[in-house]
Amino acid sequence: MTAITAAEMWTTVGSTIASFMFVSTIIRQYCPHEVRHFLEKWMHTLAGFFNPYIHVSVHEFTGTRLNRSEAYAAVEAYLSTNSSKSAKRLKLEMEKDNKNIVLSMDEYEKVTDEFQGAEISWVLGKTGLPQQPMGSAYHSEPERRFYKLTFHKRYREMIAESYLQHVMKKGKEIRVKNRQRKLYTNGAANRWFITKQTMWSDVPFEHPARFESIAMEAEKKQEIIEDLLHFSQSKDFYARIGKAWKRGYLLYGPPGTGKSTMIAAMANLLNYDVYDLELTSVKDNTELRKLLIEITSKSIIVIEDIDCSLDLTGQRKKKSEKETEDKNEQGKKETNSKDPKEESISRVTLSGLLNFIDGLWSAIGGERIIVFTTNYVEKLDPALIRRGRMDKHIELSYCSFEGFKVLAKNYLLVEAHPLFETIERLMEETKITPADVAEALMPKSFREDAEKCLSNLIQALEEAKKKAAMKKAEKESRGKEPAKDDSLVQGKRETEEPQGLDDGAVLL
Repeated sequence: MTAITAAEMWTTVGSTIASFMFVSTIIRQYCPHEVRHFLEKWMHTLAGFFNPYIHVSVHEFTGTRLNRSEAYAAVEAYLSTNSSKSAKRLKLEMEKDNKNIVLSMDEYEKVTDEFQGAEISWVLGKTGLPQQPMGSAYHSEPERRFYKLTFHKRYREMIAESYLQHVMKKGKEIRVKNRQRKLYTNGAANRWFITKQTMWSDVPFEHPARFESIAMEAEKKQEIIEDLLHFSQSKDFYARIGKAWKRGYLLYGPPGTGKSTMIAAMANLLNYDVYDLELTSVKDNTELRKLLIEITSKSIIVIEDIDCSLDLTGQRKKKSEKETEDKNEQGKKETNSKDPKEESISRVTLSGLLNFIDGLWSAIGGERIIVFTTNYVEKLDPALIRRGRMDKHIELSYCSFEGFKVLAKNYLLVEAHPLFETIERLMEETKITPADVAEALMPKSFREDAEKCLSNLIQALEEAKKKAAMKKAEKESRGKEPAKDDSLVQGKRETEEPQGLDDGAVLL
């Protein structure tokens, strides 16, 4: 009898569900959208009279998904402390320096929090469809995650005035404590369009460079350190003078003089993230602005070898009418036959890069440092490196004796040695980069001691001196050749002139 009753019950339930789905389908098909929207609105209003709970959503991205919400990040960090105790489905991440484990709640998981006697629940949800494969022709809406806060309406005032402020404050403290600095790079131009995910990819930033280990004069090194620290503590000053809180540094000098090492030392000194911007992967100026928007504060934006990145070197010149006409004709021919490879070529202009550095969009975020590196500063457009864009120009030149002593202490743990006098004399007579000095001082086996490595450096300096002398002699010999050639040509012309006149040539 019980089994029959249960079967009848399930039959009734199934029939009811089917009827409900049928009615719902009829309403959606024949009922106008405006009417359905009106009914849904009043149904929610009616349900609100009987539902005593209030819901607050904190979305990861707002508006057109230009920038990640600081409130969402703070809630995420705050809930990481509670989720490990009560949540059943968790995500595992590593804290700063990979020393501790952080457990955070997984999607659609619920976590309960208590504050001043009130019970508050958080749920991590998401909207949109899963990301489609790279080769798929269908591009769905991107997934957007959000936290939903639920509490009884009697606690509305307490939640709005105290609890949310408590969550934001504690969340920011946890983020600072667990923050792991990262090295970012931008991907291919079409990756963001296909996946609709963030335009930057990142890895942990673990470069060990410090200013103490840089081969540079102590006075110049201290000047750079003070300039960086003053900038990081000058938020109120920049607001008072009406300038965006940013600063530009131009690092220039021959290859191997430590420009990349200087950037890493700057990041470690200020505890900033590093964004390595590859201009050749940026499609156009609009995409460059999107990249800028996603860059967080407390960061260093790096464009290395900017003289080689794009056609941004030299003075801006006016194009001739012939070149313009040829390009117009070529454009008409190529309108119906575009090469896919040409579409992937970066169209970032000098004007777009200048606006990126100090235009209206550059003020978003604040506390940013922009660094350009180049081996040939004379090739860059003056508008690109003027003060106000590249505020401080730092020349990283060949290794000095003081810089050598820093490297000797780092590599060999030696502060004085009888061979130092010979090295100092040779370094005054020839030029050598810090990279070459470091390579000579690097022990190649456990048998090599400090004296052997210093002898290797002396040998490298003597070879560099010989090469420099050979280049100088070759240059001088080339300088004398044109004079001899001119005399021969002049003598040849004198002997050939009478013959030319005899042939009937007329000189005017």
